[in-house]
Parts: sequence; C-alpha cells; structure tokens
Amino acid sequence: MVAWIRRVRTGSGATAVQIAESVGGRRRIVAHVGSAHTEAELGVLLERARDLLEDTGQGMLELGVEPVTRAAGLVGRGEGGVLFGTGVAGESVRVAAGRVTGTHAGVLFGALGGVFDSLGFGVVSDPVFRDLVIARIVEPVSLLDTGRVLEELGRRPASYATMKRTLGRCMAGGYRDRIAEQCFRNVLAAGDVSLCLYDVTTLYFEAEKEDRLRKVGYSKERRVDPQIVVGLLVDRHGFPMEIGCFEGSKAEKHTLVPIIEQFQARHRLESVVVVADAGMLSEQNLTALDTAGMRFIVGSRVTKAPIDLESHFRWHGDTFTDGQVIDTLTPKRGRNNDNPTRLRTEPVWDPDTHAGSWRAVWAYSTKRYVREQKTLNTQEAKARAVIDGTTPVKTTRFVKSSKGGKTLDTTALARARRLAGLKGYVTNLPADLMPASEVIASYHDLWHVEQSFRMSKTDLAARPMFHRTRDAIEAHLTIVFTALAVARDSGTKQMSQLGCQLNRTDVAYCTAALPYCDSPRFELFGIVEAGPASTLLPSRVSCVDNEVVSL
Repeated sequence: MVAWIRRVRTGSGATAVQIAESVGGRRRIVAHVGSAHTEAELGVLLERARDLLEDTGQGMLELGVEPVTRAAGLVGRGEGGVLFGTGVAGESVRVAAGRVTGTHAGVLFGALGGVFDSLGFGVVSDPVFRDLVIARIVEPVSLLDTGRVLEELGRRPASYATMKRTLGRCMAGGYRDRIAEQCFRNVLAAGDVSLCLYDVTTLYFEAEKEDRLRKVGYSKERRVDPQIVVGLLVDRHGFPMEIGCFEGSKAEKHTLVPIIEQFQARHRLESVVVVADAGMLSEQNLTALDTAGMRFIVGSRVTKAPIDLESHFRWHGDTFTDGQVIDTLTPKRGRNNDNPTRLRTEPVWDPDTHAGSWRAVWAYSTKRYVREQKTLNTQEAKARAVIDGTTPVKTTRFVKSSKGGKTLDTTALARARRLAGLKGYVTNLPADLMPASEVIASYHDLWHVEQSFRMSKTDLAARPMFHRTRDAIEAHLTIVFTALAVARDSGTKQMSQLGCQLNRTDVAYCTAALPYCDSPRFELFGIVEAGPASTLLPSRVSCVDNEVVSL
C-alpha cells in the first residue's frame, strides 16, 4: 500500500490537495486536505499534507542539512490529477510555503484605531494617548507593561517616561473635555440626549494611608481600603457622555448634582431627563435638579409605599393585580397632605397645585412578589437562627434587641411581606408629558449604565492601583472613559469596515500558522517571508472552525 499527495483541478478552478493510496491496483482518496486558489495557499496545504503523511515513529539520519520546502504550481486548465509535476509552463509563478518570522495583531489595532478616529477622538492630536486607549481595550495592564501590549499590536511603543508625560498632558491639555464633547456630538447625531442614565461606583486602592482624594468610605465591594467614588453619565444605550471623580468618603447622593451641572454647562443644555436609582433619592438632589430645569426619574424606596399608597390601602386593602400601576403623589417631606385618604381616586400630579409633592408611580409584579417572599423567608430563617443561638451573633434583619434578649421583629416582617412585589418611581414629569408606562420603561434602562460600569471595572480594569496623585488618577479615568466609548461603539459597527487595510508589502495573515490557533475563530496576523519570487501571500486569510478560508 502506497500513499501519496495528489493535486487535481476542481470544477470551480481551484486546486484540490488530497491524500491518496493504492490498494490492489486501485486508487482510493484517504483525505481531502483542502482547496487552494493561489500558490501560497497551495504551499500551505501541501505542507499540511506532508505532515499528515509523515511517520513520527521513523528515525531520521542527521546529516546537518536544512530541509528545503519544495515549490509547487497550481494545476492548469485541462490538467488531471498530478503528483509534483509542473503545470502549464508560464501559467503561474511558483512559491514555497510561507514561513512565519514574526506575528502581531496589527489589523486589530487598525480596527480599533478606526473606531477611535470615527468618533472624532483624534481631536486631541496625541498618538501616545491613542495608543494607551487601544492598549487598555486589548489588554488592560499597568503603564509599565503597556509597551509589551503595543508591541504585540504591531506598534512601536513610546518610552515609559513619555507615557507618564502623556498623563500630565491629558490633564493640562483638557483631553477629557474634548473627548466628552465628541461623545456628546456622537450621541446627538445617533439620536437624542433627552434621556440620560446616571450611576456611581467605587474603586479601591491597595494603600495603607488616606489622602485628600483616596479616603475610606462606603464601598460597593465591601472593603476598608482607601477608595474614590466615580460617577458615570451615559445615554439610553449605555454610551458614556460624562465622568466624574470624588473623594472616597463622599455619599453617592451628593455626586449627582455636580455631574449633571457639569454636563449641562459643558453642552449648554436647558433641560434633560436624568434617570438614577434609589441611592440618589434625597430632597436636596431632587430640588436642585428641578430648580435647574432638569427632569428626573429616580427609584423610590419601598419604605415610602405606606405613605404614598395610604389611600389605596384604605379603599382596596393589600390587594394588587399583576402589572397594576398606581399613579399618585409622594410628599417632598413629611406626610402626604396633597393626597387625602377620604378620596378614592388618586390625584393627578400638577407642579403648581401640588407644590409640596412629587409625582410617584408604583407598579406591582407577581414575579417580583414571589422573589421577594423567597428572600424574606430566608431572612426570617437567619433571624430565628441568631435568636436561637445556632449561628453567631451578627447584624441581621428582623432581629430586635432589648433588655430581655433578642426577639423576632414580627411587625417589621409583616410590613415587608405586605409591601412585597411593589416598586416605586419618583419623577417631576407630568402625566401628560410622559405616561406611567414610559416612566417605568425609562427607569429599567438603567441596566445600560450598570453594564458600562461592569465593562470599565472588569474588561477595562479601571481600578487604578498603580496611581497615587490626583492628576494621574484623573488621567487614568479619562483613558478608561475613552476606551469605554470605543468599546461600546465598536460593538455596533463592523470592524472590517474601519481601518482594516493592510500594507501588502510587509503584513499579511499567516496561513501557515492557522492550524496552531488555540481558538477555532482566532485570526493571527503575521509578517511573512514569501518564496524566492517575493510573491505576496493572501492579504486576508482566516481560520474558521479549523478550515482555511480565503476572504
């Protein structure tokens, strides 16, 4: 039995590479290696076929001679299956198989650079800043290790000292202001900025001492390290428009107004709808936004439901139906004097008539009710375990301490069960301007800003553990803010249409390395040494599901 490599022209004009064997005088195709349209592809397929035929158990006589890859031409029109014979003379130029001399992800850098430029961020005119932003997207590392990432992207990185000076230029040159202006223009061009979503997070430092910025405060990650508070304002789709940095001890509710005023002054806006969660609910915040001409939708706390829904509880009891929405009032402070319980009908909020109240929308969901009842059952079980002494004493909900010992707070538990399934929203938008259903839908868009925060803290590794000074921290946040905008925008555009042109004289996809890709859809970009005729390899060849595909 003899096996050999067979080349044959297919009906589409390509050259198929097969492994054949002779059994009893008859030819049998053992494997189809692939089809080639160029000499370079053919060289790769032939090399792969030789590897398949190679007997790993057979020893090799070491003669000190480097093996030479044999060249092969495409099968010409009218030819049948051939071994390694030549095709029609002069029909094509033969080249040997490509050999990898180096790899880099230059096309990836070009694609992200195309998104960066398309957003107008080139207004800063700082190539080092651009490199730092793209490196942050590809692999977020320290400033000292960024040079390695840029080299893997095919860039010649600036020195570490130059990168540090770039952080200084970022603050002195007002990069964040210019980037934020371009973000606003992109959002305005894509739709409108009538609705903005706001949320805050904390970024901690592995530092022992506090300073004026890095302070110990309430941490969303439940840490006791010095931290900063970061506020992020995005559009309804999660595209960033404004970012702010505050002392780590600053309360969340005190960050909303400064960010909104900064955003309003920067873009000279008269009015915009701001959506925030219940952490921003305070009389001072809502009054400041209303005075500035801003509209708001803020999550309400369930503890305010007995006051807001006092009339409903009197006339309808604790009965709610799935999907029921109650459009009523909530007092700015104290009791709800604008909603007398003697009236069965809920009042329609009017800013002139009800000067002491805001509009409140409450919605009931059976699914939320079931989930919250399950949570309450778990919390009740934990409380009883603490009271019985079966678990260590700790702060637990529904545990009431007195001189006689610890008891279950049945009143608080009954009140929580009574309000399960309810979710409230506070707004200064009249019902004729935005119906209750749209108020609820707008608030539920907050997941976009939460997703952006997850991206910035995980994918972009926003935690600036290597920075100490305020200017460096602010510059780092500017880089993360810009990288977040590029990452969000690149998800909505086809990467192949933005900055993906290759310099065909020195860069190409290395098809010879494709079989060794770790991921079946990973594309390796390589500097390739072509054959003696200096014929270029295909400029766009990818490995898709372990098949060589010419693009």
